Amino acid sequence: MRQLVSRTIVCSFLAVNIFTSRASAQANVTGSWTTLSYTMPINPVHAALMNNGKVVIVSGSGNVAGNTNYQAGLWDPQAGAVTTQPVAWDMFCNGMVVLPDGRAFINGGTTQYDPFHGALTNSIYDPATNGFTNVQNMAHGRWYPTVTVLGDGRVLTFSGLDENGNTNTTVEFYTVGSGWSTPFAAGWTPPLYPRLHVLPSGKVFYSGSTTQSQMFDPATHQWTNVATTRYSGTRTYGTSVLLPLSPANNYAPKVMIMGGGNPSTATTELIDLSAANPSWVFGPSMSQPRIEMNAVILPTGKVLALGGSYNDEDTATASLNADLYDPVTNTFSSAGANAYARLYHSVALLMPDATVWVAGGNPQRGTYESHMEIYQPAYLFTTDGSGNVIAATRPTITSAPSGINYGSNFTIETPDAANITSAVLVRAGGVTHAFNMDQRLVGMSFTVADAGDLTLTAPPSGNIAPPGYYLLFLVNNAGVPSVASFVQLAAAPDFAVSATPASNSVTPGSGANYTVNVMSTAGFNGAVSFTISGLPSGATASFNPSSVAGSGSSTLSVNTTSATPLGTYPLTIAATSGNLVHTASVNLVVSAAADFTLTATPSSLTVARKSSGSYTVSISALNGFSGTVALSVSGVPSRTSSSFSPSSVSTSGQSTLTIGPNKPAQTGTYQLVITGTSGNLSHSASVTLVIQ
Repeated sequence: MRQLVSRTIVCSFLAVNIFTSRASAQANVTGSWTTLSYTMPINPVHAALMNNGKVVIVSGSGNVAGNTNYQAGLWDPQAGAVTTQPVAWDMFCNGMVVLPDGRAFINGGTTQYDPFHGALTNSIYDPATNGFTNVQNMAHGRWYPTVTVLGDGRVLTFSGLDENGNTNTTVEFYTVGSGWSTPFAAGWTPPLYPRLHVLPSGKVFYSGSTTQSQMFDPATHQWTNVATTRYSGTRTYGTSVLLPLSPANNYAPKVMIMGGGNPSTATTELIDLSAANPSWVFGPSMSQPRIEMNAVILPTGKVLALGGSYNDEDTATASLNADLYDPVTNTFSSAGANAYARLYHSVALLMPDATVWVAGGNPQRGTYESHMEIYQPAYLFTTDGSGNVIAATRPTITSAPSGINYGSNFTIETPDAANITSAVLVRAGGVTHAFNMDQRLVGMSFTVADAGDLTLTAPPSGNIAPPGYYLLFLVNNAGVPSVASFVQLAAAPDFAVSATPASNSVTPGSGANYTVNVMSTAGFNGAVSFTISGLPSGATASFNPSSVAGSGSSTLSVNTTSATPLGTYPLTIAATSGNLVHTASVNLVVSAAADFTLTATPSSLTVARKSSGSYTVSISALNGFSGTVALSVSGVPSRTSSSFSPSSVSTSGQSTLTIGPNKPAQTGTYQLVITGTSGNLSHSASVTLVIQ
């Protein structure tokens, strides 16, 4: 545990007088919009919330053709300032998400205007150093790509214009530390900035902007059609939101798409992806049509829809009225009105104090909206006994862990434990072009441990909540959220064990080897030791080496004795490190040696000189024998010919031994020995030859 004051970002705009207020008497009903007293010095095309409470801004050339003064910025709400810095290449119109380690990943950008060509380059922004570092290039460029963090921490990128101005129709995966995967062809042409959501199944749902929704399986790299939207037009620069996931309904995923099109629509649609046959249905309409809009999930699970316009990049038809969608009632209500047109290249992010920061708007090249606004939702207000609007009393988090693991229980200290009705994780967002690429809210179950403590259960897997930094909010029974505490959600350090081959066959008195592989996950670097169970009597086993640190392999040698019983024995290899135990299963088959039998008929043959006779030699395989048996005969008297047809037998079969005494052959009775040989195996049969 750690004290909240050391990590939680306390930036409540209710307590800091750094803006011009337009709060109304109905702030407790519709919320309040305010304008910050300072402005944004660069065009805020891309924005992402960092785990220090600051917002990184990426502008690049800022939608100014020929501009080579590529810029990025950092908004510090506590300092009330935006600082800028140059960047090495044009990151304009990239895709940006926050990596599991808290750094921002910038994917692609611009190499040419009119027509636009996409960059192959990528960079990582580190909030600890406030610096950008280039990483491995992609196979092809991407301008207007969508990136999203998968449940295993990899970053998926899709679409965007390539270095030649053509749509990049491949999917690539980026892994921190090892770079890019091979590109995987989609087999269809997506729109630019496709709307993608990681589902609890681990698959990725494509919701638009086109009418045909699809599902991508990262394991097979295959796309399948899912459903067709009810709205017949393309929802260009509309938005898409994965609605809150809750353990109460087993994290059933629902997606909502809003607005878009030119002229734009006020319609919305919803799809329940947990249904047997998912289909889109119309939802309630927004108060105004919106293209270039933004949507922000609030800690209560409601969704703020704002900005945009009826006609694209047209301030005269700007949509200034904000709407608040309630997934429980499937209705919109008013969220007041903002002051400035928020059109192309506008952004909106949920902040740790549960307010929403809104910036940008770039309807014409060379100019952009520099004013920044803050929306304080209605949950931050209440009324006193006289009906006057006052600040609501907020629950507080006095202590929380800085990191939590999937499925683990952890403790939050709060003096308001008895009044808490909801505990949620909201992923630190990254937004551009009317879409927050990794936005999600995940509810958590909890119990009241005592008056000052809650015991929470973290989400069970990365597919439900991809690894990374989240805003942890507590919401009380009045619907008021706390100031958030940043927590890093990750898999616990662990390892997996496997063994090959799955089965070995031995004969009594011989031995076999298996390779035991240990693969570390989530930074595991402990020592793993091995034991084995299930050995047959008389058998012994040893591991070399006897333990492995982190990842590695060991050779398991199993030796039997001549007294080891025949049979198939399931062996269990246990790998142990502290309280972590994982097992792998193999089989040991102890069987009699592969062999063959040899017989010959008739047992006695009488042949006259100057004639011939024959024996039939039969070979029968035993215990899986599959070799070739070469045949020979001894004891044949002089002046007598002998031959086998065929001269050898594979596995099982017969050969004919023909005996031909010549005229000078001596009459009499002779013992012949017919021998079959395969490797070190040899068997014989004796027959009698009588020459008359």
